[in-house]
Amino acid sequence: MSTMTESLANHFLIAMPSMRDPNFARTVTFICEHNREGALGLIINRPLEMSLATLFERVNLPLPPGDRLDLFASRPVYFGGPVQTDRGFVLHRPPGAWQASLKVTDEIALTSSRDILQSLFETGEPADVIVTLGYAGWAAGQLEWELAQNAWLTVPANAEIIFSLPPEERLPAAMRALGVDFANLSEVAGHA
Repeated sequence: MSTMTESLANHFLIAMPSMRDPNFARTVTFICEHNREGALGLIINRPLEMSLATLFERVNLPLPPGDRLDLFASRPVYFGGPVQTDRGFVLHRPPGAWQASLKVTDEIALTSSRDILQSLFETGEPADVIVTLGYAGWAAGQLEWELAQNAWLTVPANAEIIFSLPPEERLPAAMRALGVDFANLSEVAGHA
């Protein structure tokens, strides 16, 4: 039985240029949970052609009145990963108290219950959210194997990259946090 090294929760996984899986090519994935059973994360830089307003209509939440409608109309829903793409997941800060929530850090949580969407509509809170359809999941040992195959780069996550930057700037910002320019990465990773 292999022993697990450290948890990669609250880290970014950056897909290497050689990544052939179209679900993950040129993505940044925020790891929400990583333990002996596997890992779970959300891709944070792949917006869908769907707005929060459209998602809310689909789940039968009435559109909010006035100014908040404009806020939701323009915010994208993201492709969070290839698992359970019919379900919504909300990455948010602050964590709060929701029915089905996983606290990733003292600052960030992942919630999959409808009550957070209801709150978004009624109060606009939590203010910092990324709403995805689907998530990325890895079975026990799978992520460790992929890391050993040089499929991913890892770097500690930064909440400002997740919540304050537009989606197209998140990959370059995560790379800069690692000290690497994505344009300079080769298709083949070397081993030291």
